[in-house]
Amino acid sequence: MPVDRTALAPLIAVVGCDGSGKSTVSENVLVWVRCYGPAASAHLGKQSGNLGRALARLPMIGSFFGRVINRKVADFRNDRARNKAPGVFLAVVIYALTLRRLLRFRRMLALRRQGLIVVADRYPQLELPGAYDGPALSGATQGSRIVRWLARREHLAYARMTNYRPDLVLRLTVDLDTACARKPDHRRELLRDKVAATPKLRFNGATIVDIDGTQPLPDVLAAARLAVASTMAQRGYVLSGAQGGAFDQ
Repeated sequence: MPVDRTALAPLIAVVGCDGSGKSTVSENVLVWVRCYGPAASAHLGKQSGNLGRALARLPMIGSFFGRVINRKVADFRNDRARNKAPGVFLAVVIYALTLRRLLRFRRMLALRRQGLIVVADRYPQLELPGAYDGPALSGATQGSRIVRWLARREHLAYARMTNYRPDLVLRLTVDLDTACARKPDHRRELLRDKVAATPKLRFNGATIVDIDGTQPLPDVLAAARLAVASTMAQRGYVLSGAQGGAFDQ
């Protein structure tokens, strides 16, 4: 059962396919909610790309680790498409990323307990294992005993995180051609899968507002601002007198 969210400061999550405008919308939402009180941002994605790039910059061994990880990730995608369990090495790497994500999630919860409104870029989900900020190993019913144990641990970690339901999810939608045009360095097939998956996400019954990310940016931000204002009002928050004007800009 979801945790009682009224015991924590509000949480607004911004989700969508790469190229949908998550970062821009998240940055603006953070400015707006500060008109209601102290607020902070949190990135709750896997950030595996950032880790891979950081490892690649290591002297002497960086390029080697970069090649190994890229090859293993490509192998994992191919194996997953064939319903084949990953090897132990890759399973350990994936689980390590889950633990890293869980740590950032706990830091986010600590901010909410301190009374800070949190705006999250991305949010973990359990509805679509293997994709879209969901568990990567949870479908591994085969493979070695270690891989199966890691899969169970990963699923438990995601269950704990998704038990905290956001007050509002701003779900940005775009078509595949728009996503590819905005993210030309991303693989088209991966963007295709994310575009298709976006409408299926429910985030444990959270309030979801869909926003067409292909609209002009002012229209996207206006729709997001309206949804945020409604959610904050429902939670009993009011605009501060000195900052209310900034919210209307």
